Amino acid sequence: MIKNMIYKAAVIATAVITLSGCSLYRQYERAQLPFLDSLYRRMSVPCDSTSTASVSWDMIFTDSLLQDWIRTGLKYNTDLNVARFKVKEAEAALLSARWALFPGASFSAQGGAPGSFSASVNASWEADIFGALHNSKRKAQAALEQSQAYEQAVQTQLVATIANSYYALLMLDEQLAVSNRTLETWEENIRTLEALKRAGKTNEAAVLQAKANKLSVEADVLTLEKEILSMENSLCALLGLVPMPIERSTLASQRLPEHLSAGIPAELLSRRPDVRQAELALAQTFYATNTARAAFYPAVSLSGALGWTANGATVDPSKLIANLIGSLTQPIFGRGVNKARLQAAQAQQEQAAYQFRQSLLDAGVEVNNALVLWQTAQKRVELDKKQILNLQAAVWNTQLLMKHGNADYIEVLTAQKNLLQAELSEVSDRYDEIQSVVNLYHALGGGYSPEE
Repeated sequence: MIKNMIYKAAVIATAVITLSGCSLYRQYERAQLPFLDSLYRRMSVPCDSTSTASVSWDMIFTDSLLQDWIRTGLKYNTDLNVARFKVKEAEAALLSARWALFPGASFSAQGGAPGSFSASVNASWEADIFGALHNSKRKAQAALEQSQAYEQAVQTQLVATIANSYYALLMLDEQLAVSNRTLETWEENIRTLEALKRAGKTNEAAVLQAKANKLSVEADVLTLEKEILSMENSLCALLGLVPMPIERSTLASQRLPEHLSAGIPAELLSRRPDVRQAELALAQTFYATNTARAAFYPAVSLSGALGWTANGATVDPSKLIANLIGSLTQPIFGRGVNKARLQAAQAQQEQAAYQFRQSLLDAGVEVNNALVLWQTAQKRVELDKKQILNLQAAVWNTQLLMKHGNADYIEVLTAQKNLLQAELSEVSDRYDEIQSVVNLYHALGGGYSPEE
């Protein structure tokens, strides 16, 4: 009997090996992407083989205070910790799918008349000849990798958002400083205009207009202070902390890379977490389609038992029980249902293929836009600096002319307003320049290290 059991198991194993080359066992392979090399065609910067995204985030964002806040966020951020547990959940699902490929066993015992009992070990195994279980395992593997890509997506987004929020605070600080300096200037202007009015060189209208402009700047200061507090609270929530002041440096002290490289477009396939998620979703639908196809084929299972009975303390060898049962289940009336399931799985696979393609196109657009913003902001900052120098000279000249009676207050007010606007624009453009670096780093898939 034991020989028979071994023979039957060998026959089934041979069948499995023979059919393992069947298309139902085929692994997912990426289709050709002819548009991939054209993703960066419109960019006017060299696409080096090494992407900026391959550089660690603490080498891109060199502000030590910002680095501390990013590390805090990586430790306490709620979404990132949830993503980590999603990975653990997917790991458990994969382990379950792997164990489904192995035989299951159970032990049972039963007592009878006084002093007698019987016991047996039962085992069963589904021979995965047509790959249903293997495809389920591979689908679970793709789901695990997708959850890991999701964790990467959350982390890269978190690093970029913390950096952008921190730099936004620095921008607001600088705008507040400019407004406060402007307030001091308006106070000086009001004193000058009042002295000129007493000397008969100007009138009350000029003084009132200057006071109105000062009040407008004071209102702007209040708005900026409110925005700073709101930004600090938002950043604290992102970091997983209660509302508190955010320690920070200055916008002028920031040093970011002078040269950026997008690398080669193919790197987006491995570094961009959303692109990887989309491809892994496609892989899952591929294996789901294979599983749906396997439902058309017979299901072969093997079960067996080995046991004995005993009377008192004596085991009777002649009462050893051993059996092996093989079963074959072939769908007959369920073919319509199986066909519908296969068609649904194929439709889902086609949808996933389009979504994967679109995710790659969207990634290319984001990289292009970030580089254009970086280049434009750099040029704007240079123009802002030149404009401010000219406007500072204009303010000084109009003030001097007004004191000597060769210019009226309107010229002074106009020059002051233009200078304030130019200084605020420079701060905004400097922030855009920094933000473009953050956005490009994020668009390329940077900011993630598995060990973090």
